Amino acid sequence: MTPPGKPTGTDTLSGRPPRRRARAGVPLPLLLPALLGLAFLLVPLLALVARAPWRTLPEQLTSAEVWDALQLSLLCATAATAVSLVIGVPLAWLLARVEFPGRGLVRALVTLPLVLPPVVGGVALLMALGRNGIVGQWLDSWFGVTLPFTTAGVVVAEAFVAMPFLVISVEGTLRAADPRYEEAATTLGASRFTAFRRVTLPLIAPGIAAGAVLAWARALGEFGATITFAGNFPGRTQTMPLSVYLALQSDPEAAIALSLVLLAVSVAVLAGLRDRWMSAG
Repeated sequence: MTPPGKPTGTDTLSGRPPRRRARAGVPLPLLLPALLGLAFLLVPLLALVARAPWRTLPEQLTSAEVWDALQLSLLCATAATAVSLVIGVPLAWLLARVEFPGRGLVRALVTLPLVLPPVVGGVALLMALGRNGIVGQWLDSWFGVTLPFTTAGVVVAEAFVAMPFLVISVEGTLRAADPRYEEAATTLGASRFTAFRRVTLPLIAPGIAAGAVLAWARALGEFGATITFAGNFPGRTQTMPLSVYLALQSDPEAAIALSLVLLAVSVAVLAGLRDRWMSAG
């Protein structure tokens, strides 16, 4: 019999070990750096909101230049996300479900754009898809397709940096999904593709949606690879981040207004994914 006042080792209602209560006291050597880190992250964002030209904000956001950049950004980010879905979901399935030599290396290469400086990614795209690039020269000579400094080039640059977010999210969801459902479907006569389309896709739909939102937000905020590979031509390749960079040199209020739009999008993405990011395992 357990003595009174002594923990039994399991929760009587759930059968799980009881959670230990965190101590109320916080060590001062940890509290001060933590508050400093919080201020370091929040103060710049609060300063952006505080210095926003709220009176002229509607005029700033409805100007022709801003509207063109916003439309182009939304169009290119959506197209880049669509490209990422078409080729990224099968890639995630390959990494999660198929055993092959060098799978770890392939996974590392897929996630490389996450840590690669965006400008370096733009240079790499030029070397590969430029007019004299390894692949670009054949696209130009055979099909007359030139990607650099075009709207299509913006989509390619954004997809290059955004697709790893989708692949990582979908691969993690696939690893968490039970593969026996797919095996049961194949034993009942369904092909592997039919099992993937009818069984696997509905199971991993939340992971695909979360990865697509992350990829879209990353594509919307892309700067380095876009300006390196696609240039900065108003109405053709000048997206919101590029417009912010130019406006900061001549019209700071317009730069702040555009930054507020991108900040609002980022907050909306985090709010939409709060259950995925903040839920306890």
